[in-house]
Amino acid sequence: MRILSPIAARRLFCLVPLTFAFLLTGCGYHIAGSATHIPGNVRSISVPVFTTHSQAYHTEMALTQAVVRELDTRTRYRVLASSGTDADAVLSGTILTQTSVPLTYDSTSGETSSYLVTITVKVVLTARDGRVLYQNDALAYREQYQSTQDLNGFLREDPAAVNRLARSFAHAVVDDMLESF
Repeated sequence: MRILSPIAARRLFCLVPLTFAFLLTGCGYHIAGSATHIPGNVRSISVPVFTTHSQAYHTEMALTQAVVRELDTRTRYRVLASSGTDADAVLSGTILTQTSVPLTYDSTSGETSSYLVTITVKVVLTARDGRVLYQNDALAYREQYQSTQDLNGFLREDPAAVNRLARSFAHAVVDDMLESF
């Protein structure tokens, strides 16, 4: 068995981490926030109210407001709530589908005890010159909610589920736009 000299051991000690770091750079690893779909010249993003192809009430507002809030709190961009031409980019969304289906049943009464709401959204970020900077054609999000069994104190639970879903959706969209994953 051969023993390394102190100089050779030091070189090996320095070479192994450098080799590992070099390999990681080729695998897509990067510092958070350094890889983005959004060019450096974009300073403002307009987020008009999402359009919808579903019959659900107020979902487009919940999703739009959640995205505006997420962009405003997590990014350096000036967020405009209109579709004016002042913005460097426009983030538009279209709700493709929204369904609410029974998920579980109460075995004693036979009534539905929980539902699953599913929303599918198309999102496109377009630069002022018409270039598509980011696009996802089918983001699907689900949220479960319990149904109220007491008809005297009936409360609709699906708007709260849509609001929770909107927060998750907005967080994921902004992550995807900023981190390129």
